[in-house]
Amino acid sequence: MIRPFDDVFVPDGDEARRWAEQELSDPRYADAKPTWFDTFSRDVGRFIASLFDGDNVSGAGPSALIIVIVVIVAALVAALIIWGRPRASRALRRPRIDLLGADDDRTAAQLRADAERSARAADWDAATILRFRALARGLLERDLIDPAPGATAQAIAREVGTLFADEAAAVRSAAVAFDDVRYLRHPSTAERYAELAATDDRLVARRPVAVSA
Repeated sequence: MIRPFDDVFVPDGDEARRWAEQELSDPRYADAKPTWFDTFSRDVGRFIASLFDGDNVSGAGPSALIIVIVVIVAALVAALIIWGRPRASRALRRPRIDLLGADDDRTAAQLRADAERSARAADWDAATILRFRALARGLLERDLIDPAPGATAQAIAREVGTLFADEAAAVRSAAVAFDDVRYLRHPSTAERYAELAATDDRLVARRPVAVSA
């Protein structure tokens, strides 16, 4: 009669240890191993929980609260170091280059200077286009408007009109002057440029505190 376990191989101690080492060397065990951050988070969680369990809460008092605050502050500092400071406001970042269909990184001041040079040369078309871009760029640099990518001159005029209601008509007229030259190829004039430049000058003089909520 054959006993059911006669053919079962039972390794000795050395053989069993070698098998266990081979099994544990499988990468899936390494992947499942907790990271240092997992271990640290678990230990901190257990420590904080122990401060408020039934045995310690009566005697913890203010010291437990101080420890918890210190731990929270340390976590915030660590997060600040790891992920960095919050990004600066858009007013301090580099202005958007693509504005009104042109890849142009000139500042508002540079655009105004170039517009004035074109005006002195009686190139009213170039002066009008540059001055309206200067108007839009200036408001963008001051963080007063936030036009969507590809925003048109009329869209920018509407946004400016919500900020400065008394200038809404003048800014719309400036946008029309820009569109007439830029897209309809209608020649500009000294009068239209002077009107646009005056609107831009008034907006430059307006302070953000003058913007209604």
